[in-house]
Amino acid sequence: MPTPLSRLPVRALVTALLAAAFCAQAVAALRPHVPLLLAATVTSLVVEGVLLRWQRGMLSLFAKSHADITVRHVLRDLLLVVALLRLGEQHRETLYAPLVAGLLAFYALHCAIQAVSVLVRRTRTLPVVTRNIDASALRLSPAPPLLLRRPGPRLLVFGLPATAGLLTTAALDDPRCAAVGIALSLGLALLGLHDLLVRLLPSRRPAGEREALQWLDAWLAEYRPTVGLYFSGGASSAYQANMWLEPLAQLDGRPLIVLRERFMVQKIAPTDVPVLCLPKVSTLMRLEESSLQVLIHPSNSGKTSQVLRIPTLKHTFVNHGESDKLSSCNPYAKAYDEVWVAGPAARERYAYAEVGVEDKDVVEIGRPQLDAVQPYAGPPAGACTTVLYAPTWEGWDGNPGNTSVVEAGENLVRALLADPGVRLLYKPHPLTGSVDPRAGAADLRIRELIRAANRERAGERPRDTGELALRAQELDRLTTTVVRASADQVERMMLQAAPEPGRAEAVARATAAWEEAYWASLPEGEHQVVTDVRPALYACFNRADLLISDVSSVISDFLASGKPYAVANTSGLAEDVFRKAFPTVRAATVLTPDAAGVPELLDAVRHPEKDELAAAREELKQHLLGPAEPTSQVRFNEAVQALCSAAQEHRARMEERLAAELPAEIPDQRRSLTRGQPARPA
Repeated sequence: MPTPLSRLPVRALVTALLAAAFCAQAVAALRPHVPLLLAATVTSLVVEGVLLRWQRGMLSLFAKSHADITVRHVLRDLLLVVALLRLGEQHRETLYAPLVAGLLAFYALHCAIQAVSVLVRRTRTLPVVTRNIDASALRLSPAPPLLLRRPGPRLLVFGLPATAGLLTTAALDDPRCAAVGIALSLGLALLGLHDLLVRLLPSRRPAGEREALQWLDAWLAEYRPTVGLYFSGGASSAYQANMWLEPLAQLDGRPLIVLRERFMVQKIAPTDVPVLCLPKVSTLMRLEESSLQVLIHPSNSGKTSQVLRIPTLKHTFVNHGESDKLSSCNPYAKAYDEVWVAGPAARERYAYAEVGVEDKDVVEIGRPQLDAVQPYAGPPAGACTTVLYAPTWEGWDGNPGNTSVVEAGENLVRALLADPGVRLLYKPHPLTGSVDPRAGAADLRIRELIRAANRERAGERPRDTGELALRAQELDRLTTTVVRASADQVERMMLQAAPEPGRAEAVARATAAWEEAYWASLPEGEHQVVTDVRPALYACFNRADLLISDVSSVISDFLASGKPYAVANTSGLAEDVFRKAFPTVRAATVLTPDAAGVPELLDAVRHPEKDELAAAREELKQHLLGPAEPTSQVRFNEAVQALCSAAQEHRARMEERLAAELPAEIPDQRRSLTRGQPARPA
């Protein structure tokens, strides 16, 4: 991907070319010169096309300097009119007056289209966004053409006939060319305006806010959700919620996903669980009157405090992974009714941190996601030892020990690639380089090292039978809804309605088949950089004989396999202090930034009799993740049902208490207080 610095010369060239074209057009118009006028106008139009197609980022820069596409287009046409008036005698002013009037009418229509486009967009901005829900009652419909919703490209396309007509008239001295061009532009503008106005008819526009909220209440009453996953965050944080989708779908009851940001609806991975996005707090509060009992929170966000105000719900924090980092025992956790952790280690971590989370509110449920991780089955059976290097990102606190990528990543990779019997799987954290540019640069260098090693290790690729393509096609068919790139949220709601029965089971089977075909399609021993959604991290766990990582939840998750693992110590602490500070390192081989211990580590993986940490890993696995039986999914489900029961009991107690305190003749007041809302004066 090109860096901002590499884009500077291109942007400077485009800006200079556009400015030169306008200067040349101005000179050709004021000192009439038809060839120069033609060349300058065509050049400026070509540059506009380049901006729209390949340099869209520059459009906002021009807009900030008040030289947006509208200003540029008006200036271009104005200079053409000036040129026409100066090319002939004075009588041309009368001759071209109707053409100028037509041109002004076109620009007036452009403004009218933009105003109506804004109205259409507002009518299509519903107070609730859904997925996996039949919302056809909201009169959902396809979005208007993208051209009608984007004023800059619309003006350029609709105005192109007028500009071309004026330019042709300047070349041929025939006013009819300009008249035809302006007429075509007016016609296009009228057609666009008509298309948008029709969408404002009551029968064509989606339901209004009041009707949509009534539909939401009716759907909640019909579906009767019991447990929900609540999530709010940035575009790159969706993985935190996605890791809980499958455990959520397997719960007893009627699960629901509650989001707060509209863009997040499409960031959530394929699932059959109904998705509700409630951007406004007032809309969110309608959950209070629903059957929802428990909300599960995989992360903290600024908007979490808003949903915690609903008194009829119980809230639990499950986090999006467990590690020895401070973020795994954030003081915000005391705002929840319960905190669900994997095993005793996390319980001890909260007690040690003294952040206000009481021990009675901590519930050990294991890690349901890890039930699919395959257990250790002995030393590497094939010719290669597969090593998974999965470093975490640099974090927000600037601690150099957060990630090994900067100080140790290249050394570790070089040491692994130096062993001809190693096959490396490199899976960096999605946020690598988002805070510290050095981490991003080191990540790129590591990828280049792997590519260079693969060029030297070129082996025979398996014969392409088309199996992987077929499996990918089947998986995409099950998990992807074909949606136009120009579709808006309303159109997506229409297309992403209730899924077909049994789709979740079909997706699970298709995913397993794709993974098998994927690994079979790769040459034996070829190193891989894994950055796509597929294969997932846990699929890499099942292929790896050894994990090298940092202090992160990846270690805790990998322990479910019982396989050897190593942790890079870039904290600057001595090894004994490092192990004491981070209990998840207790059963790990600690590697220094120079990667000096890699050969001995690989030897222990290949010869289990030299592995002195096997017993420690089993003990640590129990300490971090809890017992193997009952399974984590079972414990997760039991915790959900117990908290649902607590929510029901709390709601019943409140209703009984208020019923006893309030006279029977004012039911509205009793009902309002039961829901936690201010009562109306009697």
